[in-house]
Amino acid sequence: MTVGIVGLGYVGLPLAVAFAEAGDDVIAVDVDAQRVATIAAGVSLVEDVPSERLAALGDAISATTEYAALVRADAILICVPTPLTANREPDLGPLIGAGEALGRVLRVGQLVVLESTTFPGTTRDTLVPLLEARSGLKAGRDFNVSFSPERVDPGRTDFTLRTTPKVFGGLTPECTARTRELYGRVCDELVEVSTPEAAELAKLLENIFRSVNIALVNEMAMLADRMGIDIWEVVDAAATKPYGFMKFLPGPGMGGHCLPVDPFYLSWKAREYDFQTEFIELAGKVNQNMPYHCFERVERILNDAGKPVKGSRVAILGVSYKAGIGDIRESPALKLIELLNQRGADLGYHDPHVPELTRQGLRSQPLEQLLDGTDVAVIVTAHPSVDHGAVVAKAPLVLDLRGVTRAEAAETAVRL
Repeated sequence: MTVGIVGLGYVGLPLAVAFAEAGDDVIAVDVDAQRVATIAAGVSLVEDVPSERLAALGDAISATTEYAALVRADAILICVPTPLTANREPDLGPLIGAGEALGRVLRVGQLVVLESTTFPGTTRDTLVPLLEARSGLKAGRDFNVSFSPERVDPGRTDFTLRTTPKVFGGLTPECTARTRELYGRVCDELVEVSTPEAAELAKLLENIFRSVNIALVNEMAMLADRMGIDIWEVVDAAATKPYGFMKFLPGPGMGGHCLPVDPFYLSWKAREYDFQTEFIELAGKVNQNMPYHCFERVERILNDAGKPVKGSRVAILGVSYKAGIGDIRESPALKLIELLNQRGADLGYHDPHVPELTRQGLRSQPLEQLLDGTDVAVIVTAHPSVDHGAVVAKAPLVLDLRGVTRAEAAETAVRL
């Protein structure tokens, strides 16, 4: 089988590698020529795919910027970003661009699967019309279409593409059957649903479930702060209940390509049905507010030491949205840095996975150098490679937004 992948980021590249390792020929397409050249050279840009693993596949993956190469593919998986606009509304620009380009080279008999997270109806009402208009073919008759949401959790090793159940729903029974055959090559457990819309909404539900529970514990953290109660102790105690409770941890806010974005996709679509997702939207507001709360905590800890934010040296530890990876999309650290900059803080950061923040004009500094002369170190993302105990020992003040210093007895370390 020849499999085409459109979009070679955190979702597309692992898929390309998985199908190549299963013995398939893979045509990997991306509009970023530099990304294509890097992957063609056997160098991975995704932490979950070591360069050695990619290079070992040799010519099994053919990386290109040309959609015309996809005419040889039996199945094509679309894995492009589905971000938000500046107004926090769905931005389907990358998907529309991919659909139009693919439609121009689509041929009879191909299977097209959308993996990008999106609102219900996108596959049927946006992607299919684009493919039909550009190709002159009819979906469900001349070519097959399905939706199968990506379930990538960057940096995680216990659940992989192979071991994570794969949800999918086709436009027709034949579309579904072909999708089952495709993913059966790389996934152990397949979960079939009746329509693309059911699969689209399932993905939003699983992510929004996480976001609303994170919002709950974040709101509890803000209240516990006012009450003078240790929220980390409270969460640990509640988690001892063996039923009816699932442990979620507070933090500086949500980041990544899914959790901060998905609630807005659903809320936007719900308005089409005269429905307000008030609970979901409120959770989104709580999570969006967390960097502001964290800034207030920085301000308070400095004030308690007799120092203003302006002119104080603030060391940000970890700027990616999640530990162990270099993805900064929607990272709460970026908002916290913006707020501190606005108040005149002297900022620096250390992140072993993010060498530079181009927009902020900052470069990651060696940890020891960064902590020299700093007024407060703020642990925003707790990378495993960083010795946070040593940070507590060296920095005069530490604000821990991830609860990783609980074992440290120092009075100079305070937690969210």
